[in-house]
Amino acid sequence: MKYQKWFFNQYLKHFQDKRESGGFTLIELLVALILAALVITPLLGFMITIMDNDRKEQAKATSEQEIKAALDYIARDLEQAIYIYDADGIAAIRSQLPKNDQQTNYFPVLVFWKRQYIPKAISVGTGASAGYDDTYVYSLVAYYLIKGDNADNIWSKTARIGRFQLSDGYGKTTADVTSTRDPGFQIFDPNNLYTTLRDKMNNWTKDASATNTPSILPLVDYIDQTTVSDNSAVSPRNCPTGMQQVPNYASGATGASVPDTNLKTGSFYVCVQSTAKITVAEVHLRGNAYARIENNENQIKYSENKKIYFPEFSTQVKGRGFLFTK
Repeated sequence: MKYQKWFFNQYLKHFQDKRESGGFTLIELLVALILAALVITPLLGFMITIMDNDRKEQAKATSEQEIKAALDYIARDLEQAIYIYDADGIAAIRSQLPKNDQQTNYFPVLVFWKRQYIPKAISVGTGASAGYDDTYVYSLVAYYLIKGDNADNIWSKTARIGRFQLSDGYGKTTADVTSTRDPGFQIFDPNNLYTTLRDKMNNWTKDASATNTPSILPLVDYIDQTTVSDNSAVSPRNCPTGMQQVPNYASGATGASVPDTNLKTGSFYVCVQSTAKITVAEVHLRGNAYARIENNENQIKYSENKKIYFPEFSTQVKGRGFLFTK
C-alpha cells in the first residue's frame, strides 16, 4: 500500500513539473506570427484581387444586359415607325417637344411617328354577342439623351436615356377619343399644302391649349457621359451613305439640330434614312459599367485601358413606312 502511494505521488509530481515547463516562449510566438504573416498576406491579396475582379465583371455584365434590353425595347418601338425625323427635322420641331428650355441637359436623339396597335380597345355588340375590337392610333415618340438634372441624386453620375410619348385617343364616340387622348397631342395634317412629306412632318405643332403633357420616363441609366472634348475616341462613327447622323455634331451646321457641348457624348446616336417609302434607323448605344464601381467623376470617363467597361451595341431597324405621299 505504501508503495502504491509513493508511486502515485511520484506520478503527480512528474505531471506537475511537465505542466509547469510546457508552452511557448516569446521567441517562438514571434517566429510563428512572422511565418503566419508571410503565408496569409499573399493569400489575402490574392482573395482581394479575385473579389475586385469579380465585382468589375459583375458590373460589366449588368451594363451589357441593360444596354441590350434597352436596345431591344427601342427596336421593337421602331418597328412600328411610319416616319423618323432626321437632325433637320428635330431642329424644326424642337420647340414643340418637352424640355426645350433645358437644352444643356436634354436632347431628343430619336424622334418618330408610329402607328401603335391597341388590342381590345373598342367595345362592340351587346349582350351575349358583346366583345371588343382592336384599333390603331398615331403616336409621337422621342428618346432623349439626358445628362445632369439630378438634384435628388436618384441617378448615377453618368448619362441616361428617357422616353416620351404623345398618343391620339380612341373609341366609338368623340368623347371617348378625347378622354383617351394625351394632353398636347395633335395629329400632323396629311392634307396640308406642303409639297413633300418631310416638309409636312417638320411643320408639326403640338396642341398649344394643353398645359399638362406626359412626362419623359426613364428607360436606362449608366449611359457613357464622356464628351468628345474629353476624349475624341467617343465620337460617333460615320453613318452609311444615304443616312443622316442624329444628333448632328458638325459645328455651325445650317438648320440642323446640334446638341449642347455637355451632351456631345457619342454614347447615343442614330443614323436615319426617312422618306415616304423608306424608314430605316441604326441605333448606337454605349454604356458605362465603370461608374458602378467608382464614384470619382474624373475616373469614370472613357479611356482605352478601360474600354471593356464601356460596352457598345447597335441595331438597324426598318419601320412600317405607311405614309405613301409625295
